[in-house]
Amino acid sequence: MRIEFDKPPGFQDKIVPKGTQLAGWAALVQALGLQAPVRQPSCVSEKYVGGSQREEGGFRIFDKRYQPGDQFADHLTFALRHENIDLLVLKRAFDAVPKAVLEDYVRSTPTGTQTRRAWFFYEVLTGQTLDVEDAPNVTAVDALNTKAYFTANGKISKRHKIRDNLLGSGDWCPVIRRTKQLEAFTALGLAKCAAETVGRTGQHIATRAASFLLLADSRASFEIEGERAPRSRLERWGKAVLQAGKNALTLEELIRLHSILIEDTRFVFPGLRPDGVFLGERDPLGDPLPEFIGARPQDLEDLCSGMLAANSRMRDDGIDPVLQATATAFGFIYIHPFQDGNGRVHRCLIHHVLAERKYTPPGIVFPVSSVMLDRIDEYRRTLQAHSKPLMDFIEWRPTSEHNVEVLNDTADLYRYFDCTEAAEFLYACVQRTVEYDLPKEIDYLRRHDEAMVRIREMIDMPDRLAQNLIQFIRQNGGTLSKRKRKKDFSALTDDEVQELEKIVQDVFEGFDSEK
Repeated sequence: MRIEFDKPPGFQDKIVPKGTQLAGWAALVQALGLQAPVRQPSCVSEKYVGGSQREEGGFRIFDKRYQPGDQFADHLTFALRHENIDLLVLKRAFDAVPKAVLEDYVRSTPTGTQTRRAWFFYEVLTGQTLDVEDAPNVTAVDALNTKAYFTANGKISKRHKIRDNLLGSGDWCPVIRRTKQLEAFTALGLAKCAAETVGRTGQHIATRAASFLLLADSRASFEIEGERAPRSRLERWGKAVLQAGKNALTLEELIRLHSILIEDTRFVFPGLRPDGVFLGERDPLGDPLPEFIGARPQDLEDLCSGMLAANSRMRDDGIDPVLQATATAFGFIYIHPFQDGNGRVHRCLIHHVLAERKYTPPGIVFPVSSVMLDRIDEYRRTLQAHSKPLMDFIEWRPTSEHNVEVLNDTADLYRYFDCTEAAEFLYACVQRTVEYDLPKEIDYLRRHDEAMVRIREMIDMPDRLAQNLIQFIRQNGGTLSKRKRKKDFSALTDDEVQELEKIVQDVFEGFDSEK
C-alpha cells in the first residue's frame, strides 16, 4: 500500500526541518490522518548526517541512507526497527488500513523479524486474525527488545514465533523504556536499604516512625489537591493506606478503597462514574475549560479491567515493584474512573503495590505524597507530559450540567502509554523516602527520646511540657524565646533555662531538619 506525502512545513505543532521527509510513526500519522500524538517524530534527511542521526527541533533526523520508501510496510518496518514502540499509533494505523495490506506484508516475508512483530502486534491490539498461515519453524524473537525495555517474562506465541513479553495486553498496555536513570534506580536496592534501616531500629521507635510517616503522607496527599483535611479525613486516608496490599487488587477493591476515602457520597457517585470528568477552569458562564479529560464512562469498566489484568501480570512476572506501581497508579489517574478522589486513590495504589510486593518494611509507609508535594511542579509536569498531547484528539462539548461530553472514540488514548518519565519521577520520590525521610525520622525520634530522658533527669516535668520545650527551643534556633519563657516556663530559673537549652542543642547537634 503506497502512502502519499505532501511534505507539510509542520507536523503536530513542530516545524519539519528543511531538506527532510517524515518517516516511521510520523509518516504514518500524517499520511493516514491518524488521531494520535507522536512524542518524538522522525524524519530522513536528503543528505548525509554525521553519526547517522541527530536531534533538531524536536525531531530525530536520520541519514539519507535510512530512507524507507513510500509504502505502508516501509514506514511500519522503519518505526519498529528504529523508533521507540508506540502502541497507540500502531493500533490506529492498523485500524486505518485494510487487513489485506497486512496479509500481503506478512506473506511477503513470513520469517522476517519485523514482519512477525507487526503481525503479532496487529492480532494482539486489534483482536482480529489475519488470513495467513502460522509462521514457519523459526527462532522466536521478543515482541519488545529486552535491552531497550523493561519486560515481562514472556510466553512464546506459536502462531507468530514471537515471545510476548509485554507488560499488559491488547486491552491495556504500558511501556517502560530502559533509560540510564531507571537502570541506576533499580540497581540501588532501596527495599533492602529500607529493611536494614528498620532492622537496626528498636520496635518502639520503628512503630512511632511509621505513625509519623503515615501522618505526613496523609496530610501531603490532601495538600496536593489544595485541601487542608480535618483529622477524620486524614484518619480515613491512613486506614486505606494501612490496608494496602492485604486484598487482591480488583475492581471491587478499587471501589472499596474509594468508599473509604470518600465516605460522604451525597454529592459523589459511589463507584465508576456515569458521566464525564475533566480538570481545568471554567469560563464566566460556568462551562468547562479543560486541561485534561478522563475516559468516557462507557469505556471505564473495560479500561479498568485491562489495567488490573496488567497489574497482575507485572506482579506475577516479578517486574520491579516501583515500575509496577508507576504503571498501575499513573495508568489509573489517566483513566480517572471516579467522579472525585482519583488523585488520592492514585497515590493509594502506589502504597498498595509496594506493600503487596513487600517492597516496604512491614507497617512502614514510604511518604511518597510528601515528596510529591515538595516537588509539586515536577509532579504536575510529569502528569501533563502524557495527558496534554492527547487533548488535541479528544472531541467534546459542554453539557447542560456544565460538565464535558466526549464525542469521539477515545478508549485507545487511555489503553496505551509510555510511563518511563513517570517511573523516573516516582523512583526519585521513593529514593528520597528511603535514603532521607525514613532514617531522618528515626534519627529525630532517637534524639528526641534522649533529650526527654535528660530533661526529666534534671527537672520533674510532665512529658507534654517537656515535648513542648524541645519543640520551642528547636523552632527558635536553640534558645527558648522570651514569650514562651514568660507564658509556659516562668517557674524556671535563668540557669535552668540555659542548661535545658544546652541539652537540646547538644542532642540535636548536626541534625538536618531541612529537606
